[in-house]
Amino acid sequence: MDFLWLVPALPLLGSAINGLLGKRLPKPVISLVACGSVGVSFLVAAGLVLSLIQRAPEERHVVQTLFTWIAAGDFVATAEFLLDPLSAVMILVVTGVGFLIHVYSIGYMHAEDGYYRFFSYLNLFMFSMLVLVLASNFLLMFVGWEGVGLCSYLLIGYYFDRKSAGDAGKKAFIVNRIGDVGFILGILLIFATFGSMEFDGVFRQISQRFPAETGLGILTGIALLLFVGATGKSAQIPLYVWLPDAMEGPTPVSALIHAATMVTAGVYMVVRCSPIYSRAPFALEVVAIVGTLTAFMAATIGLVQTDIKRVLAYSTVSQLGYMFAAAGVGAYSAGIFHLMTHAFFKALLFLGAGSVIHAMGGEQNLLKMGGLRKHTPITFLTMVVAALAISGIPPLAGFFSKDEILWSAWAHGHPAIWGVGLVTAGLTAFYMFRLVFLTFSGEERMDEHTRRHLHESPASMTVPLVILAVLSVMGGWVGLPAWMGVNRFAAFLEPSLRFTALSEHEPASHALEAGLAVLSVAVAAFGIGAAYNLYVVRRESAQALARRFAGLHALLSHKYYVDEIYDALFVNPAVTGSREVLWKGLDVGIIDGSVNGVGRTIQGSADLLKHLQNGLVRSYASWILAGTIAALFYIYSLIRR
Repeated sequence: MDFLWLVPALPLLGSAINGLLGKRLPKPVISLVACGSVGVSFLVAAGLVLSLIQRAPEERHVVQTLFTWIAAGDFVATAEFLLDPLSAVMILVVTGVGFLIHVYSIGYMHAEDGYYRFFSYLNLFMFSMLVLVLASNFLLMFVGWEGVGLCSYLLIGYYFDRKSAGDAGKKAFIVNRIGDVGFILGILLIFATFGSMEFDGVFRQISQRFPAETGLGILTGIALLLFVGATGKSAQIPLYVWLPDAMEGPTPVSALIHAATMVTAGVYMVVRCSPIYSRAPFALEVVAIVGTLTAFMAATIGLVQTDIKRVLAYSTVSQLGYMFAAAGVGAYSAGIFHLMTHAFFKALLFLGAGSVIHAMGGEQNLLKMGGLRKHTPITFLTMVVAALAISGIPPLAGFFSKDEILWSAWAHGHPAIWGVGLVTAGLTAFYMFRLVFLTFSGEERMDEHTRRHLHESPASMTVPLVILAVLSVMGGWVGLPAWMGVNRFAAFLEPSLRFTALSEHEPASHALEAGLAVLSVAVAAFGIGAAYNLYVVRRESAQALARRFAGLHALLSHKYYVDEIYDALFVNPAVTGSREVLWKGLDVGIIDGSVNGVGRTIQGSADLLKHLQNGLVRSYASWILAGTIAALFYIYSLIRR
């Protein structure tokens, strides 16, 4: 375990090399440094996790102290990394999926300007995310938390010459800062209450002082404040609005940051803080309700989007809602399980979308695609696998993790959340196969120039697709549900939840669990069948349906007008206030007025004094005489005193 520090350090080294020397390095060397650093980091992580698994469950908790970070009076903060089952899952997902996306980026970004800058930012993000999930205290976690926010801003705005990309980067940064205010206040309240920021110290105190669930109190306040930060980072209501706009960044960025890793930071944080949330039932209900509503709302918006990346963006928001719903009903391991499987199939979907965009010469409009199946067969097959996985079709990964969430909601006494989740599963299957059918089936709707240049992506892009497709098939087999055997994934995570107050519920029938699983598969199959009927068999029916429900279609197309509402309530008043108060009042009125007043005073005095220097001897003599008289009067007044 002595090499744990290498896991985040290697990507940081890669970022430094490419950032400082990248302008003078050829692209193959830049690629080798960027991908090699993450690849070796993954190998180190895999070795450490394997070593952790070989330990007894009660010994799967290793803390590596690096150095004393802050020492101010009685307050001492150390830089420490924690490797336990929860952080082990996260570092494997981050480095494993991250490595595949780095390799994919070689082909996708090969013709882009700022190639070295892109990989430097990508490596820096990997470092920040690994610090976030390995931190053993809230203070170090916050460093990683802010680091991924910074890297998100840099990568979303990678095409900085495009106004839309710059605006999207700023929007992501500002919205996340709003959430981070709550996160900071939550951390400060933890320190004020428990006198520590170390996970072990805080959680042990909580388990001793609050042995069971509490009512509204200090833990509820802490949990809600931390969740405000999670809604920003993980794009939940009301702070989800930044993530769809973040699709302005390059597609590999969308896959890495906004599907597989960064946006899951909020879910990870809530599960890491499960000792707090499990004893704050009101806060837990808030998490469950917000997650469920976000999942449903984002899924309905995804039904009508025409930009291939925006469909996936709203799908990400929806799936994150599923994860929070799982945590909210107390199924923490189910939430992390879905986090892991989602990383596989959502990264695959985004990279597959990037392959489609690559083949289409940059086109992202689904209505201008069609018939790509024969031109991009590998992309087609892998995206179908991913779509089946996210739809919850067995035996693919998404079936096991999504079924575990739905079953947990039912078993823990939340039938409403189960019902909304079931409907959302059907909507997910519908809009994902709508995307597949509009992209790969039917007539070719692109222009002639694009049609002539359609081609499959290079091996550097398709090989990661195939590997992710395999993971999307097999990734869920580590967490088989109870009615199919032992859930080894949940058992593996148990040591990380040792301070959590797990709620008791009546043991349920395996037959009921299996029956509900069959029902969820039937709902998903219905969604797929409906998409096939509307977008393959009778395409005119989809258009007629949109015209028939024009009002609802407009509502969903405009994303419930949330952006417009935010503009009216917050953005426009802030801009107007800044213009009227700061610009016209402070800048123009006070600052410019003061400067201009000084200027006018100097100009007026100059107009008066310029008459002293007119070149006439008589004028000079008169001024000398006047000055002499004035001086004599002054001397006389002094003598009289």
